[in-house]
Amino acid sequence: QVQLVESGGGLVQAGGSLRLSCAASGRTFSRYAWFRQAPGKEREFVLRITWGVGNTYYADSVKGRFTVSRDNAKNTVYLQMNSLKPEDTAVYYCAADPTNYGLGSVPDDYRYWGQGTQVTVSS
Repeated sequence: QVQLVESGGGLVQAGGSLRLSCAASGRTFSRYAWFRQAPGKEREFVLRITWGVGNTYYADSVKGRFTVSRDNAKNTVYLQMNSLKPEDTAVYYCAADPTNYGLGSVPDDYRYWGQGTQVTVSS
């Protein structure tokens, strides 16, 4: 069984910080990504990270505020979210795929998904 489990979501005031985790089990992956989806909105790409090399790519909306890191031994990816804004409010989803095919910036590039964790930023 392959699982991705997110944790760390919650309620925070604007300007605050939050740290999300995504723990993988059942297999290894070539890349991970975070997406988010707000009510009435399409699922939006946030960032991706390759596993072996660790190169990263961030959406313009989160550059300079969000940072992704990894723990290879634990098969876990972390998302440090700083300077949070109300527009960051969404359900955040961890995604992973065993390949690096495609650009890795759309949901169809990822085969495995977590259940999502709610992040709410108050103003």
